[in-house]
Amino acid sequence: MRQGIGRLRFANEKIEMPKVTKKMLARILSYFRPFWLRLLLVIGTIILASILGLVPSILIKNILDKALPQKDLKLLSLYIFISIAITIMLGLLQVAQSYLSVWISKHIILTMKNQMYAHLQNMSLTFYSVAKPGEIITRITSDIDGIEDIFNSTVVNALSSVVVLLSTATVLIMMNWKLAVVGMIILPTFIIPTRKVGKMKWKIATKSQKKRSDLNQIIQETLSISGAILSKIFTKEKDEYENFKQTNEEVVSLQIRESVVGRWYRMTITTFIAIGPMLIYFYGGYLYIKGEMSIGGIIAFVALLVRLYSPVSQLSNIHIDVTRSLALFQRIFEYFDQRQEIEDKQDVISLGFIKGKVDFEHVYFSYNNMVQVLKDISFSVNPGTMVALVGSSGAGKTTITNLIPRLYEVIKGSIKIDGRDIRDVTLESLRQQIGIVMQEPYLFNDTIEENLRYGKANATEEEIIEACKAAYIHDFIMTLPDNYKTVVGNRGIKLSGGEKQRVSIARVILKNPRIIILDEATSSLDSVSEMYIQKAMVPLLKNRTSFVIAHRLSTVLASEQIFVIENGMVAEIGKHDELIRKEGLYKQLYDTQFKSQIKSSY
Repeated sequence: MRQGIGRLRFANEKIEMPKVTKKMLARILSYFRPFWLRLLLVIGTIILASILGLVPSILIKNILDKALPQKDLKLLSLYIFISIAITIMLGLLQVAQSYLSVWISKHIILTMKNQMYAHLQNMSLTFYSVAKPGEIITRITSDIDGIEDIFNSTVVNALSSVVVLLSTATVLIMMNWKLAVVGMIILPTFIIPTRKVGKMKWKIATKSQKKRSDLNQIIQETLSISGAILSKIFTKEKDEYENFKQTNEEVVSLQIRESVVGRWYRMTITTFIAIGPMLIYFYGGYLYIKGEMSIGGIIAFVALLVRLYSPVSQLSNIHIDVTRSLALFQRIFEYFDQRQEIEDKQDVISLGFIKGKVDFEHVYFSYNNMVQVLKDISFSVNPGTMVALVGSSGAGKTTITNLIPRLYEVIKGSIKIDGRDIRDVTLESLRQQIGIVMQEPYLFNDTIEENLRYGKANATEEEIIEACKAAYIHDFIMTLPDNYKTVVGNRGIKLSGGEKQRVSIARVILKNPRIIILDEATSSLDSVSEMYIQKAMVPLLKNRTSFVIAHRLSTVLASEQIFVIENGMVAEIGKHDELIRKEGLYKQLYDTQFKSQIKSSY
């Protein structure tokens, strides 16, 4: 089914050629501008190499017309020596040009990748809930890496071709304008079909990039730890392999088509390139018989004509290369143009030290500006208060907590901390005051120590140990072979759920925030793990404002306030006993969800 949908979408895609605008060209050139001095050096080496490249052909003429007929060995040796010296100089210039070109292209890639990563880091969770991880990887890797070929192959080759074409054509006309006209008659045949070939190649290249994104998506989903476990449990290895195999074959097929498109056209050009020298030999021979041309002149003219055809052939393909290049830039700019929904306004200030008072004032929120997720949420939480958020799945509990650190932006209303709207302070200073322990804690494939230092990079060894003791995880860590240097594996796979949770709690303790959010931190743990987590939460929540999304009765009972969330609204607020007496929604939740926990504990 997944394959069928992918094929249908792929078949129905309408691919339009990118429009070349002044704005787009200016945007592309802005990446080259910082390296203008090295660009000038590249242009200088190209000009010098094109001029020196003319000399060997002229020397051939002098060898055949002067040195050999005069049997002058010294003159012959001089011409050969100059020819060898120029060949060496051309090689050195080519090395210098190659180094400069690679340096410029690599630094442009470096700049673009840094900008793309920073841009994506600042995107809201709305973007990541829609974007495919494989697509993101493709944009930031292969798409941007393709810029190197754009500069080295397209820009440099175009500059070189233009300079070689002009210098060679000038020398040919100076040598014999009649022969020059004959040699250049076939040049229009190089250019006429290029637009159609360029359009075909661009369409195939665009499809190829999209298919590569699909391939990356498959790799990302099925070879991650979660995807690997899922495919093994449901015995879908063969199905996933067939899906990968088919997509991979489609990628290869498109790449082959892209490589061979226009081959018939290039075969025609090759044929005309071979015909050109024959015309020169024929007409040049006629001029030689009439005494208007020497043998050396004809040989030199043919050598220069071949030198003329090469840049014309490259320039005839420049439209193809430019079109493909624009496709890459267009894909990259699409991501750069994704609006950052959440960013610092002008004149924002640092939040500084806070007491931890949190106010929601008539807050509305929706993920797609169509279906309301939260409706007119208003409440006030005093500093150091523990609040439990309860309600059915999908009621809006997690959304409420995600709005506090501005992981999403409110549509209407405001959220205030210590009386200050969170949109009026810097994101960094806001989030430094907030710690989150998620239901499924995320650990990097690194040591326990480095995962802990994510909460405080400059934490001392004593601070790390103290935080782990507070989280009731230190003793366990000391039983591991490498203690705090133990690598936890991808997403912490080497640790149990409770162990990962306690490491994440220690990480938040190290951060020492004033506001804590616990997103169902104990909902899927066994009773022993829950006991440790409950103990670890005591120092974590002490004297801090905390929002706990809880499915455990013990957590609910420990809270000072209970917010009952239903259909994106606060249905009830109060303490456990008060809400039970009301016999409202909380009483229903208590009877259906929490009462069973009391029975199971005996």
